[in-house]
Amino acid sequence: MGAVLADDELLITRTFDAPASLIFAMWTQAEHFTRWMGPEGFTCTDCEMDVRVGGGYRATISSPESGDSPFSGVYREIVTNERLVFTFAWNNTGPSADIETLITITFREHDGKTVQTFHQTPFLNAERRDSHVGGWSSAFEKAAAYAAGITQAGKDRS
Repeated sequence: MGAVLADDELLITRTFDAPASLIFAMWTQAEHFTRWMGPEGFTCTDCEMDVRVGGGYRATISSPESGDSPFSGVYREIVTNERLVFTFAWNNTGPSADIETLITITFREHDGKTVQTFHQTPFLNAERRDSHVGGWSSAFEKAAAYAAGITQAGKDRS
């Protein structure tokens, strides 16, 4: 039986056909992050990362319909290729503006595939949580396609 989540928690588990080192790099290296961050229809137009405990990051996703949506946070825990914990806040005037959440991501590799477990909390309410499910799920679809492209390119070269 799965974990029972409170109304202020979001949990998404996704399997990527790529090694944990690549999936971790996609969260911690701007050149990868900008290629997949944001739901379908959004592009990541700006990203800066200081990947160390206490270091910060900031990025902006943008779409023609929604304009710019900047966000930022601070890294709390980093275990290379295994675990990443950081704060997350939208820096805009939307309904979740300036509400800081904590994101915990674990990466478990098995047979060349990586299971990413993504947990974000606390949301103001279930409605705000649910509004993020589609966005993150869509971004993870883009991440999976990006990772598959890199993994296949590596296989083509070998």
